[in-house]
Amino acid sequence: MSSAATTSSGGQGGAAASQAYVTLMLGDQLCGVPVLAVRDVLAKQPIARIPLAPPEVAGNLNLRGRIVTAIDLRQRLHLPKRAPDAGAMSVVTEQGSELYALLVDQVSEVVTLKAADMERNPPTLPPVWAENSRGIYRVSERLMVVLDVDKLLQIDTGMAA
Repeated sequence: MSSAATTSSGGQGGAAASQAYVTLMLGDQLCGVPVLAVRDVLAKQPIARIPLAPPEVAGNLNLRGRIVTAIDLRQRLHLPKRAPDAGAMSVVTEQGSELYALLVDQVSEVVTLKAADMERNPPTLPPVWAENSRGIYRVSERLMVVLDVDKLLQIDTGMAA
């Protein structure tokens, strides 16, 4: 979605276009989020529960005086719950004027990959992952799922309008 995140060594687009991703882990799965979608990365933070919130909304946290809605990506992507003693890291992103923290198991490094090397989602990718993925890369003999932040933030509240 964000073409501004794509860079090129020769002007407009082309085969040299590349994209930088913040890499993270969800369980055993390597994932990537476009670096320009990330405002901050936080270590474990206290999270206040929100009564009657959808299950994937872990609660709110405070980031320098701003309220940030925390989304548990394990819950959102149908992974087993995190162990109670395991801390989650937060990848903070902004949608509209609201801040959201995507709770992940671990944040690693920033990698730059060629846009032309991105592949379509394999048919073996679970449907909930495929719905929230832009595609995959092969990175160091592993598959990195590129997460679609906008789709991850579309939470079904279950309420009819």
